[in-house]
Amino acid sequence: MLKTFLITALCCGDIFMPKTSNKFKEIKSARNFLDPHFTEGHKGIVQLFEWKWNDIASECETFLSLMGYGGVQISPPNENVIIYNRPWYERYQPISYLIKTRSGDEKSFLDMTQRCNKVGVRIYVDVVINHMAADQPSKTAVGTGGSNAKPDIRDYPFVPYNVTNFHPPCPLIDFNDRYQVRNCELVGLHDLNQTIEDTRNKIVGYLNHLIDLGVAGFRVDAAKHIWPNDLQIIYNRLNFLNTSFGFDARLNPFIYQEVFDSGNEAVSKFEYTFAAVTEFRYALELARSFTRNDQLKWLSGFGGKWGLLPSKYAVVFINNHDTQRSGGVLTYKNGKSFIMAQAFSLSHPFGTKRIMSSFDFDKVEEGPPNDGKENILSPTFDENGQCNNGWVCEHRWPQIASMVEFMNVVDGENITTWWDNGSNQIAFSRGSKGFIVFNLETDSMKDVLIQTSLKSGIYCDVASGRKTSNNSCSGKKLIVSSEGLISIDLQSDDLNGFIAIHTKQKLD
Repeated sequence: MLKTFLITALCCGDIFMPKTSNKFKEIKSARNFLDPHFTEGHKGIVQLFEWKWNDIASECETFLSLMGYGGVQISPPNENVIIYNRPWYERYQPISYLIKTRSGDEKSFLDMTQRCNKVGVRIYVDVVINHMAADQPSKTAVGTGGSNAKPDIRDYPFVPYNVTNFHPPCPLIDFNDRYQVRNCELVGLHDLNQTIEDTRNKIVGYLNHLIDLGVAGFRVDAAKHIWPNDLQIIYNRLNFLNTSFGFDARLNPFIYQEVFDSGNEAVSKFEYTFAAVTEFRYALELARSFTRNDQLKWLSGFGGKWGLLPSKYAVVFINNHDTQRSGGVLTYKNGKSFIMAQAFSLSHPFGTKRIMSSFDFDKVEEGPPNDGKENILSPTFDENGQCNNGWVCEHRWPQIASMVEFMNVVDGENITTWWDNGSNQIAFSRGSKGFIVFNLETDSMKDVLIQTSLKSGIYCDVASGRKTSNNSCSGKKLIVSSEGLISIDLQSDDLNGFIAIHTKQKLD
């Protein structure tokens, strides 16, 4: 995890690298951790950052399952240290592996996994296994579950860990030194030594307990700071998923690892392909494209040739809880350009998609909406189903939720009939199932004729509306001719900047 006060140092050296081809050597695992176990008709992950377990359970039942979301990445569920003013990053400072945080206890956690799995939505846990809590102003740190620890002497009795479970402290990390990156303390967070058998066993025990509680996999925080060999040993000791929650027998958990690599790092994301990896450069490049720092036409070859991971290993996103606070990416605060980039991501076949669902913030350290007494507030919803109470909920924005449906409909189809105007207007089909067009020019598109791979008929644009119960459309209607041609009118000041159609929203 990139701590707020050190994000710039970690992520902003040579952010936008030229598009280069990397030699890729597949690092295989004894087991396959690449399958997210999505249920039929469900794809993609939403990061419900800092949501409470009971609210996630309700969201699975009332919205996510209905809109085709595949799973939820939840915030770390283990006991964390309580920090003054309750900043978001306290969740990334463990003092035990008890399931007790401001999001809920183990009972409500189990209720969440049962309810979400029942409606076909998987749960992926953000696990913090690189480190434990940093020193606190008081020698004794107090946790969200009532446990105490003494970080200054590496004493975490409710795991238990002591000084023998940690790497010795060392000066500030030289990020050009791969050994320091993996053996030294990240911004004062006491660095666990996963080569120690006792440390491994306790981490494995924690992860297996979560598997017993019905999760489908893990996002491994700060994996870049752990030796790949130690991670492989830990992963290969994990249990199969719990069949009591509807999983088939002998399924491995889905594992995706946080490895920030802009393309010029001492530690490479390519060292971690024994499981999936978070592809940070994806977000950086799309931010560059959708802010006109690079032309959209170049996205015709977007993927591995740009120095990205092979698609099957990549978990991709427009932003996450760290990067939306550090700059260089698009967030909910960027409006139209963010919506366009998210729509491109969901329409494009590369990678496993993850959508950030935020709470509103002005200061980078701000924690989630609360009642002033340290209790997290639940989101409330307006008459249009949009979030209030301090929550942004990008996953509920109509343009994004509709594009999740698009992603599900076109799943398995390659890009066909690519078109561009030589600059910032692009379009492509996903086989015979979907078509999308973007206009990032200052000039409007008027009666632009584009070849698609779709069957003839009338389609409803999901960027501006939906098919209604009487087989009409609440947004724009588009006609595909018998030759597969479509005439596009897309104004430069269009609210969304894109038009998307697919077979599920066909009107005849």
